[in-house]
Amino acid sequence: MTAILDLQSRLAACGYVADRSLAVTLLLMERIGRPLLIEGDPGVGKTEVAKALARVKATRLIRLQCYEGLDTYNALYEWNYQRQLLAIKRAEGSAAAVEDDALFSDKYLLKRPLLEALMEAVPPVLLIDEIDRADAAFEAFLLELLSDYQVSIPEMGTVTARSIPLVVLTSNGTRELSDALRRRCLYYFLDYPSFEKELAILQMRLPEVPARLAGQIVEFAQSLRRLDLRKKPGIAETLDWAAALLGLGVSTLDEAGAERICDSLTALLKTREDVAALDKLAIARLVAAAE
Repeated sequence: MTAILDLQSRLAACGYVADRSLAVTLLLMERIGRPLLIEGDPGVGKTEVAKALARVKATRLIRLQCYEGLDTYNALYEWNYQRQLLAIKRAEGSAAAVEDDALFSDKYLLKRPLLEALMEAVPPVLLIDEIDRADAAFEAFLLELLSDYQVSIPEMGTVTARSIPLVVLTSNGTRELSDALRRRCLYYFLDYPSFEKELAILQMRLPEVPARLAGQIVEFAQSLRRLDLRKKPGIAETLDWAAALLGLGVSTLDEAGAERICDSLTALLKTREDVAALDKLAIARLVAAAE
């Protein structure tokens, strides 16, 4: 119990408000040496978990941003072919030959995020962000790393981790992940925060926002998420909107007026359809509900 509260406190000191269930999961992740898969809608703070964990542990954050077509050369390693060719040319002008073992050594190895994480002396936090954007073949490639903390490099053999990294994978749920990947990970679903939690986040990140305005901002953002929007605003959008309102000199939403609120919604709404869906009458109703 003490360890859970201590971790929550340390995360809060690093700017992240964590529920008890998340703190428990992070403790288990470290104690049993398993990766953590965090799923949830965009904007709920999945990536921030890894960033906050790295700050708490005072260790390096190594991030692999996934995308369609990601392959091992961009994620794991590649050889510095230019340096290898120069070494071969230098050897041609002398009696000494360049051995394959010399060419395929650390000297010519370009480490990408996954290999960097395995070769760190101090356990880093390895963030594999938006794994659902990568294809199934790359996901299958990750299985060896996630289960044994090692990878195979054909020219060098098996590379085993110098220290076990804290691995956090995030997914927005754009495609179903394999059972094999899920079996290797602890699992946590990160939902949109409650009113109380989002208010605490806002007050922590932007303490200069007046208390009444902070409550109205959070209530307005939470009301938007209940609407049929194409892209629901996440926590980052709530914080951006709060900063925008401060920049416009707004002290309370009910005094600002629908026009000024409309001017600031570029920080909160991110698609043309969602902007068009909120006319001044709809904004007035949401403001009234937030009072």
